Amino acid sequence: MKNYALALIPGDGIGVDVTDAAMKVMQAAAARFGFGLTLETFPWSCNYYHETGAMMPEDGIETLRGFDAVFLGAVGWPETVPDSVSLHGLLLPIRKAFNQYANIRPHRLLNGVEGPLKASGFDILCIRENTEGEYSGAGGRVHQGKGNEVAVETSVFTREGVERILRFGFEQARSRRKHLTSVTKSNAQKYSMVFWDEVTRELATEYSDVTVSHMHIDAMAAKMVMAPEQLDVVVASNLFGDILTDLGAAIQGGLGFAASANINPDRSSPSMFEPVHGSAPDIAGKNIANPIAAIWSGAMMLDHLGETDAANAVLAAIELATAQGIGIRPGLHSTDQITTAILGALEK
Repeated sequence: MKNYALALIPGDGIGVDVTDAAMKVMQAAAARFGFGLTLETFPWSCNYYHETGAMMPEDGIETLRGFDAVFLGAVGWPETVPDSVSLHGLLLPIRKAFNQYANIRPHRLLNGVEGPLKASGFDILCIRENTEGEYSGAGGRVHQGKGNEVAVETSVFTREGVERILRFGFEQARSRRKHLTSVTKSNAQKYSMVFWDEVTRELATEYSDVTVSHMHIDAMAAKMVMAPEQLDVVVASNLFGDILTDLGAAIQGGLGFAASANINPDRSSPSMFEPVHGSAPDIAGKNIANPIAAIWSGAMMLDHLGETDAANAVLAAIELATAQGIGIRPGLHSTDQITTAILGALEK
């Protein structure tokens, strides 16, 4: 029997609640489909930062390297630890160290879920470059606190980085509806974004079976609201992808359905899976957080590990539950009730 070693980082706030829920479903799927999951939990979080002065230990990356996958609940407690500390101390270092350059976020309405739009038939796969671009961390501040203070932050786009995320997007489009939309702002950013457009056109010659569209970020935001059903695979830079995927979560019913995967496509190091709703400190521990985004992220993890049948069964179980009205709106059901409903559906 295959066995997979998973590193769990529940993190902060509702991350603890939804990680527990997701792992109950993952263990049930493993039992049903004949594979094993060995779970090891790490307490790295803002609480850990208060205790140690760091979000994770110095050897944290090497500790995680030996696992088949990493599952993250949520990170952040802004009232006590600035986001610039928590994110740069845990989430971003993991993404970069393990070369998880493809951030994948699916956006569609689950059965029974009503979004804010009239459109209901959309199925968008957003692919965000995850390790460079606007979040490269290149820059600095001088004359801090003085009247002539200067802050400089430089976006870094490498040919390798741009080409590999676009190629990943083309491959995903080829396996779906064969339409890729590349998102830039090349009318205003005449170096980095023009470069991105050029690389897109170069690669398009290798994927003649895929229709390619080029859109500016502002027009793309409008299209996701006005005509999301016309979109298939969307590829964007780190910043633009970050913004568009929160919009994608909104049109699919809210952040409670926002699943994601941080993928290392060559599998030379573990990939990481996480819901993207944040830590929501105000509802932490109250048994009211929606665990669907975390469970959906777990299904993406199973699929990445090669357990496709189990992944599909988990997704089907989620939709059986939502079709019955379970978890479709905030506050309607507790975390435990939603988890129990999905576990029951999985048995079917």
